[in-house]
Amino acid sequence: MSKKSPVSRSGRFAGGPAADVAQFTESISFDWRLWRHDIRGSIAHATMLQKIGVLTRAELAAITRGLKAIAAQIEAGKFTWKPELEDVHMNIESELTRRVPAGAKLHTARSRNDQIALDVRLWLRDEITALLGEIAGMQRALVGLGEKNADVIIPGYTHLQRAQPVYLAHHLLAYVEMLERDCERLWDCHSRVNICPLGSGAIAGSTLPLDRVLVAKLLGFVNASGQPQLTQNSMDGVSDRDFAIEFCSAAALLALHLSRLAEDVILWASAEFNFIKIADAYTTGSSLMPQKKNPDIAELTRGKTGRVFGNLVALLTLLKGLPMTYNRDLQEDKERLFDTVDTVRASVRLMAAMLQNTKINRPACAAAAGDPALLATDLADYLVRKGMAFRKAHHVVGAVVALAEKTGKPLNQLTLAELQSVNKTFGRDALGIFNLERAMAKRNIVGAPGTKEVAKQLARWRGQLS
Repeated sequence: MSKKSPVSRSGRFAGGPAADVAQFTESISFDWRLWRHDIRGSIAHATMLQKIGVLTRAELAAITRGLKAIAAQIEAGKFTWKPELEDVHMNIESELTRRVPAGAKLHTARSRNDQIALDVRLWLRDEITALLGEIAGMQRALVGLGEKNADVIIPGYTHLQRAQPVYLAHHLLAYVEMLERDCERLWDCHSRVNICPLGSGAIAGSTLPLDRVLVAKLLGFVNASGQPQLTQNSMDGVSDRDFAIEFCSAAALLALHLSRLAEDVILWASAEFNFIKIADAYTTGSSLMPQKKNPDIAELTRGKTGRVFGNLVALLTLLKGLPMTYNRDLQEDKERLFDTVDTVRASVRLMAAMLQNTKINRPACAAAAGDPALLATDLADYLVRKGMAFRKAHHVVGAVVALAEKTGKPLNQLTLAELQSVNKTFGRDALGIFNLERAMAKRNIVGAPGTKEVAKQLARWRGQLS
């Protein structure tokens, strides 16, 4: 027979659950990290209970002191978490009641259902704020690297084939734009996280005259105008995890963007590209090949994207078949949510630090950007300015490229006579198209990688991120 666990149970049960059941159902091994938010919520709840007459002032003071003492003990690493008490709520409440008799009143008009919904919202709200700050730090790293190398031109690629020339800074700013959209999504998500569910009870609220508005204000669940934000349906209040899925969805897009950047970094660091040199502190070696210098931070960031995607799918699958309202299945949300937060925050921080410790190999970039084929489209534009329809110009320049390949010459070394053998529209000024600096100076429409436009965008982002 299985041994019985000493976990506290209601009077409905003659004994505790079997030890293997207790082990299977416990969540303290991962939800302990919610302790700050659990204690903060409990103090706010106790304050409200005192206001409506459930607690005396002396009892509120004793409960508050007791909770703060427990918080100090946890902070110091001296608190003993007991798996037999199942979760963070019971561990803290049990210890409080042991120290303060009035602690037995704290759970009045509160269920672990609305308590955990509150704790997760409080925790995620803080994590979103911290993540937003870290994303801004990564954006600054990208802008800083672009500013230090504002004159560096590299090939832009489509299908991983050289396409047209762009400033390195323009390439880096593309990721700054992606990260900004991530920030916007996270802020939007934050507004739906920032809603107080406490007072929903287990499912049907309470017959006591709870002051939910007071609790919401005490815990900062207010909008930009200072108006309290409360869940409006007790059943939805305890079972809603849309906010967690929404965060994991935004985090999945963030991870996707980090992975794309990581792929560029990995390519640029290869001997074939050789555009960048990553500092030794942000690379690793090989256990066999002494010459190797591997971009592991970028590779792991790319790899961890899969687990972030997986966490999102896990949460969607978890919620899809649940009847109203709270079901124990919801215990499975936290590890997926915690892992997503931990993963994306670490990836952002490490990628930003790696970029801050990356140098650009200017000669290699210049050699690649010096490929005259990158300006083939500019040559077609030249013909358009002469009055030729673009489709015909495209065909003509294609024939010029074929001629260059046939004669074994770079495009910029074809003679005027050779150009005119393809089409008489070419004049002596056609060869000037292959001046790279002049070509970049012409790209000055909004959003283009032109010299002035890139400088303008760098200045805009520097100001916005300062």
